[in-house]
Amino acid sequence: MSNNFVELADHDGRTHWRLDATFLRSNWTCIWGQGCQGIHDERRPELHDGCCSVGVELIDEEEAMTIAALGATLDEHLFEHAGQAPFVEQRPNGDWHTLVVDGACVFFNRPGFAGGVGCALHLAAIDEGDDPIDWKPQTCTRMPIRVDEVETETGVELTVRAWRRDDWGPDGETMAWWCTEAPEAHRGDEPVIASLGNELRVLMGDAMYERAVEELREQA
Repeated sequence: MSNNFVELADHDGRTHWRLDATFLRSNWTCIWGQGCQGIHDERRPELHDGCCSVGVELIDEEEAMTIAALGATLDEHLFEHAGQAPFVEQRPNGDWHTLVVDGACVFFNRPGFAGGVGCALHLAAIDEGDDPIDWKPQTCTRMPIRVDEVETETGVELTVRAWRRDDWGPDGETMAWWCTEAPEAHRGDEPVIASLGNELRVLMGDAMYERAVEELREQA
C-alpha cells in the first residue's frame, strides 16, 4: 500500500516539507526491550541491541567530535566501554561513525552490565536529568524517522518518512526483521506525530511542527 504525503511550505519560502502522513498517523512505537528482534540476519531479541548493532553514521565531523568529547565525560558505572576512546572513527569513504565493539555500537551497554543495558549516552542523560535528545547522535534521536533532503531551484525539499529496510543498503535485504514493517511494533497508544513530538519539534521547529499536527488532523 502506498503512503500518503502532506506538503507544507515553510515561512522562509525556501523550505518545502513532504510529510509521510501514513506513518505519522500510525500507532507505531519503539518496542526496544519489549519484543524488538534486532536487525540481524536472524531474529536475536535476547541481545537487546535494537538497531545499535551496526553503530551509527554521524552527520559530519563536528557531530563526531561532539559525541567523542561527550563520551569521554561519561562515568564508567554507566558506560561499559568507557576505555574505548575516541569512540568514533572516519571510514575510508570519509563518513564518520561510532566505533563498533564486539558486534554493536561502542555506546551500547550489553545485557548484564551493572549500569544498565542500552545506550550509555541515553542513560547518562537521564541520570543528569536531561533530555536524551540533547546527548545522542542526530540519527539515533530520529530513528525510525528518515529525512531525505533534495536541493531545488527555489530552496530545499525535506521528505520526512519512515525509515525503510532499503535505507540500510545491501544489509537491509538480509535483515530478518525491521520494526516499521512489523505489525507487533504498531501498538502505541497515540500516533507517531504525538509520540515522537519532541523529536519532530527539534527537526522541524515548533511553529512548523504545530502546523503539521493541524494539517494531519484536518486531512485525517
